[in-house]
Amino acid sequence: MSEKQLGNKAYQKKDFQTAISHYEKAIELDSTELTFHSNLAAVYFEMKDYDNCVASCEKAVEVGRENRADFKLVAKAMSRMGNAYKKLGKLTEAKAILEKAVTEHRTPEYKQALSEVEKALKQEVEKAYQDPAIAEEEKNKGNENFKGGDFVNAVKHYSEAIKRNPTDVKIFSNRAACYTKLMSFDLALKDCDKCIELDATFLKAYLRKGKVLQGMGSHSKAVDVYQKALELDSNSGEALEGFRLCNQHLSAQQNQSKDPEDVKRRAMADPEVQQILGDPAMQMILEQMQNDPKALSEHMQNPAIAKKIMKLKEVGIISVGYR
Repeated sequence: MSEKQLGNKAYQKKDFQTAISHYEKAIELDSTELTFHSNLAAVYFEMKDYDNCVASCEKAVEVGRENRADFKLVAKAMSRMGNAYKKLGKLTEAKAILEKAVTEHRTPEYKQALSEVEKALKQEVEKAYQDPAIAEEEKNKGNENFKGGDFVNAVKHYSEAIKRNPTDVKIFSNRAACYTKLMSFDLALKDCDKCIELDATFLKAYLRKGKVLQGMGSHSKAVDVYQKALELDSNSGEALEGFRLCNQHLSAQQNQSKDPEDVKRRAMADPEVQQILGDPAMQMILEQMQNDPKALSEHMQNPAIAKKIMKLKEVGIISVGYR
């Protein structure tokens, strides 16, 4: 049995010191074989001896270049070196060698490793940029702009404040208020949801989200949000008022017109309704419900489908016999 085979056998048994001994003997017998150096590097990696792993990988690449080894083997050594650099916290070096590995042999594994290192580098840069004191200054500038009605510049200052302190829910809440003033409802909703993600008990986020949904005409969704706000503070005047107004609007909407075509026309202006009716699966379900009344109870067992059916019922689509 060759020294390489003996090394592989020891490696599989996790007898790393024995594996190192055999791979080093294999290198003494033939120092021009890339795989001996690469296998040695693999042992060091498993032992968490990342410095020696990097050194062995460098030698493997050098030997591979000099002896025109298969580019796939060279790429493998480069990838292992990149992973070792990552473990050492040397992300810049990891990125450089992984880029070379991808150039040598573009595989999903190497691309994923490179992507992870790039993401980690980006996070490092973002973290180094953070400064709560500067965030507070930018927030105050944003507040001044907001008070003066300059919502565009307020957004710029709040955005900078968020980069400086991405965990401050109040900054996201303030920016959501700006986006609402600018009628950028999707962006406002995103900031409200971020607030809730950071602090699920932050009442103002629910109140702002309710206002945004009202502005978008999504009164049924707004009712749900105000309900959550009231669970946090049952005495919140703003939540009570929003809840009352939304329910009033929904009732008025239902009673406004009994003409089927008018109901359908208003309902079709709702983006959520358009999305539901554009779903081929929902079209089949609705047709089935028309042909088989019993199908409704079956479909209502599925929460996702039930929610869509209730939405269509709420706006009057189902009552007009939509096909």
